[in-house]
Amino acid sequence: MTEPLTSPLHDRHVALGAKFSEFGGWLMPLQYSGVVAEHRAVRSAVGVFDVSHLGKARVRGAGAAAFVNACLTNDLDRIGPGQAQYNLLCAADGGVVDDLIAYLISPEEVFLIPNAANTTTVVRLLSEAAPAGVEVVNEHTAHAVIAVQGTSSDEVLSALGLPVGQDYMSFASGTWGGSGLIVCRTGYTGERGYELVVPAEAAAPLWDAVLAAGAEYDILPCGLGARDTLRTEMGYPLHGHDLSPEISPVMANLGWAVGWAKPSFWGADALRAQREAKSGPLLRGLKALGRGIPRPHMRVQAGGADVGEVTSGTFSPTLGTGIALALLDRSVAVGHTVDVVVRDRLEPFEVVKPPFVTPGVRES
Repeated sequence: MTEPLTSPLHDRHVALGAKFSEFGGWLMPLQYSGVVAEHRAVRSAVGVFDVSHLGKARVRGAGAAAFVNACLTNDLDRIGPGQAQYNLLCAADGGVVDDLIAYLISPEEVFLIPNAANTTTVVRLLSEAAPAGVEVVNEHTAHAVIAVQGTSSDEVLSALGLPVGQDYMSFASGTWGGSGLIVCRTGYTGERGYELVVPAEAAAPLWDAVLAAGAEYDILPCGLGARDTLRTEMGYPLHGHDLSPEISPVMANLGWAVGWAKPSFWGADALRAQREAKSGPLLRGLKALGRGIPRPHMRVQAGGADVGEVTSGTFSPTLGTGIALALLDRSVAVGHTVDVVVRDRLEPFEVVKPPFVTPGVRES
């Protein structure tokens, strides 16, 4: 059995008393002071996450951006150098191999951040399809990623002399401690924040500096448990749950991340057919009307008949109630009431359109 990989910050997490969990082949912090406290720190102040398990890959060479654009669903021509874009890599049948962020550095270079468990597959598929002169390099362990998220994130990074204030889904280059890094106005929490892509060897001192600079803003180190509750409150999909080889962008209500007018991209014919057919299940939000806490794979019923399944479910610390994402029959619409089978009980839920909370991510 292969031992899970560890972050360059692993010793720091041990010293902070983190509880660990394996995720995507990596041993990562699940929580430190507690999921609810860490969640609330991000919503009201600032939190710092180690997300170095996320993949990193670089596509470079003449026509690199055009090549990536011919593979991924979204349209890179909509953005310019210094901007990032949420994207999907699909199979021929429209299923999602991975969702990822593409950072457009130049027409000759694109930096990709896929999910941890899918990085090798993404790199392999792109490498196999790359034309002469374009190379795809797996840089998964060469970089760490530190996410500083929350209403005070600008103040914390400004204290370190790092560039802040860029538009949402934009990035800037900077230096810290003699190392170059990228400061990306991105994140997975729904709050204003940044992700710092830094050489692995520079990660530990930067982590220490972020915690020190954030002390006056009540910063907390946060684990993947809070990251999950935060992203669920926003309705952000998680690959392997709300997206998968069996759950397409059309089913997941991610048509906005598909460049429908592009001449071609991987899975284009299948996705266009799905959109035209207007059949099959759709991903919806569920908000508890009682005390039930939904979990993945719980059945959803209407009128005593199964109409779908929970894909992500949790307790919302912000709302104080259970919330979920669920793949439901198209007969179930926003505003309807359904039942989730929770431990052999039928718990009522309202069908809603995410996000469940008001996001601060786009605030200037």
